Amino acid sequence: MRYIPICLLTLVLTACDHIDREDRLIYEKPVTSKRAVLLEDFTGQRCINCPKGTEVIEQLVAEYGDTTVVAVGIHGGPLGFSGNTTTLGLATETGDEYYDHWNLEYQPVGLVNRHGAVNYPEWAAAVKEELLKPAPLNLRASATADNSQALHISITAMGTDGTSSGKLQVWVLEDGITAMQMMPDGTANADYVHNHVFRKAVNGTWGVEITIKEGETRTWEYTQTIEPSWNIRNLSFVTFVYNDYGVLQVAKAHLR
Repeated sequence: MRYIPICLLTLVLTACDHIDREDRLIYEKPVTSKRAVLLEDFTGQRCINCPKGTEVIEQLVAEYGDTTVVAVGIHGGPLGFSGNTTTLGLATETGDEYYDHWNLEYQPVGLVNRHGAVNYPEWAAAVKEELLKPAPLNLRASATADNSQALHISITAMGTDGTSSGKLQVWVLEDGITAMQMMPDGTANADYVHNHVFRKAVNGTWGVEITIKEGETRTWEYTQTIEPSWNIRNLSFVTFVYNDYGVLQVAKAHLR
């Protein structure tokens, strides 16, 4: 927290009268950061309409930027594909767990700041609505890699409005993955490029419990082994704080 002293040194060096600390200090509320929005795209390589959802995401990112609209492609569910000996699959057990947890029934489907399932034609309106809401905390993330093929992730959060309680989640994403995708015309595109693909939950499937008071700053450090199938040049990281009422704030950082 920052405080501003009322009693200032004057040009004539006049001494201040004694004033109690509570009367001398005025609380200055922390500056609120710009709201970012988490869009979880539940997708699958066997989903013929999922490329249409990707087109909506590309339009949103072009308009707002990928650190304001933070999209995550979560492969899993009934139309997910985990791969075989000849074809790369992007579905994960964690993706399946997320799909089942939210009781989703079709694909593509999105969660916009985790306020219920939204069909892809409605994502733009839902994102715009969320961007108008204030964020109760500031969130920053950075990540570096070392020669031992480990990722070092640093996250800093500062409360800006009341006390924020929930869970801190950290995910690894990868762009530029060329893998099969079923297309709206029913054909299989072996050269389809998948972006913002969910790869790993760094701090557990559901994150860790946190509480941040207004004016308080907290930092978390994580280390993640780089898996052989990942292209380190295309990795990024998403961190967000959420509770039963939705996502409080989200931040994205590319590997430096």
